[in-house]
Amino acid sequence: MNLIKPENLKKGDTIGIIAPSGILDRESFLKGIENFKKLGFRVHFNERIFDKKRYLAGNDGDKIKEIENYFKNPEIKGIICARGGYGAIRLIEKINYEIIKNNPKYFGGYSDITALQLMFLKRAGLITYTSPMIQSDFGVDEISDYTVDNFLNPISELCGEIVNAGEANGILWGGNLSTIVSMCGLDFLPEEDFIFFVEDVSEPVYKIDKMLQQLMNIKQFRKNIKGIVFGEFSSCGNEEFLKELEIETAAELTITAIECINITHSKDKLTLPVGLQAKICDGKLFL
Repeated sequence: MNLIKPENLKKGDTIGIIAPSGILDRESFLKGIENFKKLGFRVHFNERIFDKKRYLAGNDGDKIKEIENYFKNPEIKGIICARGGYGAIRLIEKINYEIIKNNPKYFGGYSDITALQLMFLKRAGLITYTSPMIQSDFGVDEISDYTVDNFLNPISELCGEIVNAGEANGILWGGNLSTIVSMCGLDFLPEEDFIFFVEDVSEPVYKIDKMLQQLMNIKQFRKNIKGIVFGEFSSCGNEEFLKELEIETAAELTITAIECINITHSKDKLTLPVGLQAKICDGKLFL
């Protein structure tokens, strides 16, 4: 499949804001909207974004309709998610991916949003961005300058700590580990060689181990993975075992690996393209 890199966002663009996952906090969300507008963007969102269904931000049908309409709307130049949580995986088998393929545009988020990003890449060939979100990152009292700078001016070279030396080439692919594992059973892995970037939050190391093993038990995963960029596993239990697990994983797969803590749920985070060609060399990731 030919992969599609959308146009970069620019000041003055209208950005559609969606909530495909967890319930929003109105005050924090609206604070995030105002702070995001200060960066020079216009925003559009529907009042429906505040809907509640159990722990979800409304019902699946409304969310799918909104995603498809925002992609079809030529006035909306990009889409950014409000927050993660849970809910995106409920949508991925019901979306019309031809709409996305025929109307490519910037799509950003992380955490639970990983499910949408990997399926947009798989079924529409759309390169998306692991990026800050409206409520989670712009709706806080102290917005990270690092996060904002990397969102407005994404880096093309990332220095990491070497876990296992070597070189690797492939598309950059991955995201939130627990969300990725929840997709097992679907056709979601890339056909291309890939460099796997991965992070999570509040997962003890034995669960990280289990989830990595679940992926490594998939033949296509083992065949196509060429390198790993370990992000931050924040608030994990048994942290003293994490480095050992990273070294063991790279060694078992016989691939190079680096570590970068700014691929994270924490305050200071990078914006990275999911699906763009990348390279690991001398402890650095090149995009």
